[in-house]
Amino acid sequence: QVQLVESGGEVVQAGGSLRLSCAASGLTFTTSTMGWFRQAPGKAREFVSAITSNGGRTYYADSVKGRFTISRDNAKNTVYLQINSLKPEDTAVYTCAARSSVYGGYSNEESWYRHWGQGTQVAVSS
Repeated sequence: QVQLVESGGEVVQAGGSLRLSCAASGLTFTTSTMGWFRQAPGKAREFVSAITSNGGRTYYADSVKGRFTISRDNAKNTVYLQINSLKPEDTAVYTCAARSSVYGGYSNEESWYRHWGQGTQVAVSS
């Protein structure tokens, strides 16, 4: 059974930083593309970032480029999302997602991903 467990969300002041983690089990992590999505209150879930299986390529939503950094540690089956210069509009539940992709495919569409975590709450106060 695939499990994705996020952690690291908390209440922070605007301008601060956070590192979110997503620990994966039950899947072949080294051949899985990992993604982060977020859902703000009253809004649809949106793509944030993705990283291919070997970490060779990363992708970001325009709204987070330059502030967010995705990375992965294949030895720990964990993907990270470093968030800097937090803004109140970053307040959301952040969820990681996974899909097996031996050839390094990626998508910013929710429907492409096969496995989802429960999410971790990030709240940014102004």
